[in-house]
Amino acid sequence: MLKKLPLFCNGLIAIASISNIAHASDKKHFPGIFIGATTIESQTDFSYGLEYEYKFADKWGAGVVMENTDNAHEGAGIEVRLASVYFHPIEHLRLGVGVGEEKVNGSHGHPSHEEDLTRVSANWDIPVGDFEIAPTIAFDFVGSETTTVVGIAIIRPF
Repeated sequence: MLKKLPLFCNGLIAIASISNIAHASDKKHFPGIFIGATTIESQTDFSYGLEYEYKFADKWGAGVVMENTDNAHEGAGIEVRLASVYFHPIEHLRLGVGVGEEKVNGSHGHPSHEEDLTRVSANWDIPVGDFEIAPTIAFDFVGSETTTVVGIAIIRPF
């Protein structure tokens, strides 16, 4: 199932991009672009990605995340793909927990490999016109390693 996650993500983002824009009270789709940094074992590298959340209730949503950190693991790079559930306890605050995979690309004679990943995250969604700017912090748990991801998501709700 996790192998099909990238195709599923692409489909959700395509659907979100061609849907009609709804009234403010009807916004259920939250596609976004993430720009930030990932710290693994005291090494920090630039990260970027796509995210999507569908709010199926006032305080609950579900979505997917695709992130890349090209220079992580001594330049090998990592790709993160996960599915998350989000809780919105108060306006603008989004808390998430997700599961997926981290793929470490091969380099320097080391083969590529995939590992299971669990993520917990928090975002503060700041409305700016038709967009939301969301400072983000996330912690990824991969085996015995904890990775910290910080950055900004630019979201276009509809």
